[in-house]
Amino acid sequence: MLQSWRWFGPEDPVSLDNVRQAGASGIVTALHHIYDGRAWTPDDIAERKALIEKAGLVWSVCESIPVHSSIKLRSGPYRDYIDKWKQSLANLGRAGVPVVCYNFMPVVDWTRTDLRYRMPTTGLALRFDMAEFVAYDAFVLRRRGAEGDYPEALLARARAKLDAMSESEIATLETNIIAGLPGGEDSYDRAGIARRIAEFDDVGTEGMRENLVAFVREITQCAEENNVVLGIHPDDPPFSLFGLPRIVSTPEDLRTILAAAPSPANGLTFCTGSLGSRRDNLVSAMAAEFAQRINFVHLRNVSVEDDRSFDESDHLAGDVNMVDIIIALRREERRRESAGLANAAIPMRPDHGHLLADDIGKKTNPGYSLIGRLKGLAELRGIISAVDQLQPA
Repeated sequence: MLQSWRWFGPEDPVSLDNVRQAGASGIVTALHHIYDGRAWTPDDIAERKALIEKAGLVWSVCESIPVHSSIKLRSGPYRDYIDKWKQSLANLGRAGVPVVCYNFMPVVDWTRTDLRYRMPTTGLALRFDMAEFVAYDAFVLRRRGAEGDYPEALLARARAKLDAMSESEIATLETNIIAGLPGGEDSYDRAGIARRIAEFDDVGTEGMRENLVAFVREITQCAEENNVVLGIHPDDPPFSLFGLPRIVSTPEDLRTILAAAPSPANGLTFCTGSLGSRRDNLVSAMAAEFAQRINFVHLRNVSVEDDRSFDESDHLAGDVNMVDIIIALRREERRRESAGLANAAIPMRPDHGHLLADDIGKKTNPGYSLIGRLKGLAELRGIISAVDQLQPA
């Protein structure tokens, strides 16, 4: 597996030298300063690629080209935004960036309610608390129809949570949910997110699915023409937020997406933490089923509770069986090698990590501090080595 590392560009507190020290060789990045729907130019891409290669690393995956809301709605200037998206994709392919990750989550990208949740180890983790999210949705944002989306017992717990919060704690909760997390595409204030949610009122789940299928068919052809493989990222978390449709959450969702364009270029970003955040997703079985269409991997773990709350556990300590996942991925890599395929080595990265030791007092991107991910990568590297020794090619 190609051991990679997410890097947010020259302003990232984690330097490229740090990445090399962690033992990764691939960089997962994007042009995060150009996130307004403009096409990324060859010069913009070449500048970023040269910076990475000067440090002795390779740009292994672009994560992500942002998908404008008009594309998800298939309304307004969506045609122009699709054309610009495809131009960015083509320019990345011509520059030799082989994999492009993207997502189709409406309004909010990956979402957490607590960015500094204290674990028994005293490290700080990312957490999604369902009652806190409902408290914000139903009683702070006061989204129309929100109270009807949740059972009475959950609403009562949410009201109790909110009543126990100070004004500053409520403000922090709101910031965590709507102000945008690293790699996300949008940031909102309260009025802004309410307007954006309302734009999706008439789309519905099937309408969103039709829009995604149309987009996938078009970009797959562009990817094939430019020697790029795609990896759609699952919804995070993989269930509806704010009443919005989420359509990249279950095995059936993934089957629909892959069937829309039956090409190796149309594949998955297999995020074990996102898929593992709902208990009815059997992640090990999914890794085996979809292995031939997995083009990129995020390895992280979660501990899920009965109400769908979860915290991000140590990489080897949560509900996802990471050993089974890596066995399935290494088996697929050996199949590709024996078939002489160019993309035999699947790029992976340790996704997220606890805030540990000296990093606790430093400026870091939530989930993307150095020490926690270094620890995760070391653990995952150990599993890979053990699997290879016990199940040699």
